[in-house]
Amino acid sequence: MAFAPAVLPAKPAPPLPQPPPATNHKTIILEQCRTLRDLHQIHARLIKTGSARLPSVAENLLECSALLIPGSLDYALEIFRAVPRPHAQAYNILIRAFIRSNSPQEALGLFLRMLACSVPPDKHTFSCVLKVCSRLRALRDGKQVHAHAVKCGLPSEEFVVNSLIHLYASCGEVVVARKLFDGMPKRGIVTWNAMLAGYFKAGDWGEVVELFRGMLELGMAFDEVTLISVLTACGRMGVLDLGEWIGDYVEANGLKRCQNLVTALVDMFAKCGEVDKARRLFDEMPSRDVVAWSAMISGYSQANQCREALALFHVMQKAKVEPNEVTMVSVLSSCANLGALETGKWVHSYIKRKRLHVTVNLGTALVDFYAKCGCMESALETFEEMPNKNAWSWSVLIQGLASDGQGREALKVFSLMLEAEFQPTDVTFIGVLSACSHAGLVEEGQILFDSMSSKYGVQPRIEHYGCMVDLLGRAGLIEKAYHFIKSMPIEPNAVVWRTLLASCKIHKNVNFGEESLKQIIKLEPRHSGDYILLSNIYALVGRWEDAVSVRNQMKEKGITKIPGCSLIELDGTIFEFFAEDSSHPQSKEIFSKVNEIITKLKLAGYVPNVAEARLDAEEDEKEVSVSHHSEKLAIAFGLMKSPPGAVIRVSKNLRICTDCHLATKLISKVYKREIVVRDRNRFHHFKYGSCSCNDYW
Repeated sequence: MAFAPAVLPAKPAPPLPQPPPATNHKTIILEQCRTLRDLHQIHARLIKTGSARLPSVAENLLECSALLIPGSLDYALEIFRAVPRPHAQAYNILIRAFIRSNSPQEALGLFLRMLACSVPPDKHTFSCVLKVCSRLRALRDGKQVHAHAVKCGLPSEEFVVNSLIHLYASCGEVVVARKLFDGMPKRGIVTWNAMLAGYFKAGDWGEVVELFRGMLELGMAFDEVTLISVLTACGRMGVLDLGEWIGDYVEANGLKRCQNLVTALVDMFAKCGEVDKARRLFDEMPSRDVVAWSAMISGYSQANQCREALALFHVMQKAKVEPNEVTMVSVLSSCANLGALETGKWVHSYIKRKRLHVTVNLGTALVDFYAKCGCMESALETFEEMPNKNAWSWSVLIQGLASDGQGREALKVFSLMLEAEFQPTDVTFIGVLSACSHAGLVEEGQILFDSMSSKYGVQPRIEHYGCMVDLLGRAGLIEKAYHFIKSMPIEPNAVVWRTLLASCKIHKNVNFGEESLKQIIKLEPRHSGDYILLSNIYALVGRWEDAVSVRNQMKEKGITKIPGCSLIELDGTIFEFFAEDSSHPQSKEIFSKVNEIITKLKLAGYVPNVAEARLDAEEDEKEVSVSHHSEKLAIAFGLMKSPPGAVIRVSKNLRICTDCHLATKLISKVYKREIVVRDRNRFHHFKYGSCSCNDYW
């Protein structure tokens, strides 16, 4: 029985022409329906003429109401219910409509009703229903649909196979998807893209690259969708040659009009280390959405060009582009690396103000930011507020506590992680072992290391062995650390030997220091820091000639020392200082402030440790050399520019030296300031003349 609209408009539109023969009804309906009101009138006229009973007319009405006119899905359902025996085409229209309206469960339910009514599905039905299963990640249902397609003799239809590939790939069954792909006699661009998308979703970047190379060898056609997937894979794997080839192809074929494709190119170049190329492409874009801005900011952040990342973020704000989660994670990462506390706090307040959803990634980035700025209370508070956590979130918090010298607290958090039934990862154990190292918990660290594989199924990597060497070395067990290295089941790398060398400096152990450098030179002969460490060991024990000899070896080999660099944030701006550098516009005032500080410290009992001075400095210049280390310049600038009582926060690229450590303790007492220094290894909280590390670093 035909369905008539309940109410017609009060003022009917001008009379519509009498519908022509049924074969043209589709054209009339689709051309004249623009609104639900139009549909009502045309439907009413068709009912009066009796044409609405014709299956083809009913299906055309159904298509118009379900797919063409927004907000008319309920009307489409009424039309469908009025069709006495709907064909597969009618079901297909409604299934597509449910998919479009983000109602996949209703689409699946309609398919089951179709089967219950013994209506044979066609290739379009199976294609749509398999898409529904993909969206729902309903692998079991998808397999049943697959089996039914086989029964109906439609498994080889290209539409169906493409949807099957998409289904299995979306549900993690990439191997099954590949078998279907390989079994197809003919593969069009949609099929290739479906398989590429499967590997893409699985994060199997190598297969994406190899599959595309296979397309090129076969001379297959590809489109923008293909290239975007491949460019992403090239960026993740650092496959610059293929990425550049695609860039040249895009340029030669005038494809720069595709914003998503150019954004993928920007992302690829940035992740492959070609940040300048990425920026040139970015600047050439006529319009940029949030994805493009995020790709460029993320590129700077990952290339450790954090100041550039923050500068571009400020430009993005001026352009009034709303940041997304990816933007925020990259900005927070840059703030964490620079120690830019105020900028990161602003980002956090922005997230709260805009009520952005704090995902696991974003929440973990916030915890990491606060931890790397030495604000562990804020890190812990943010961690507690996270609606969802994963093993990475717990690991970041543990590592933060370890770097802050709160070793026992880190172990407590590790216990809570286990109680919450999160499986520790290899990254978790790096944090836990670091915590033991910084807190001098030798026995606890040894037990945890032994339990990694036996209890938790985590095989120790070179980083874990390095943590154990650090743990033993810091505790003064130099010989034991050396024998531990010699007994390692894997070949020690330069980092492991460098870790032992650093411990030798702390404990002034010349013999093992010399052996460590000998081993390092075999692996990385041109790393300046290693020569400096041994030179400093000689200087600390009074062997000045040997210290000078090591420095001369560096000169002969053309090895230059990495300069000490310290960063300080004031009023949202990052200031950079190098040791003995006078390039700062206010260098005269800064050096004058340093002299004032040293004078006051000497009255408090400070004696400069000239063993930390440049070896090429004259005897009467050594004290000045030590006074002009980068962290002292940054602290002096902080005292000049910050209000009384404000905390001074400094980040340094190298390990803080013993003289600066002593001087900063006294500065915190004399000037009544809390000073937080993050060096290469850990945090130092200086307050009232003492340091949180208890001189164990």
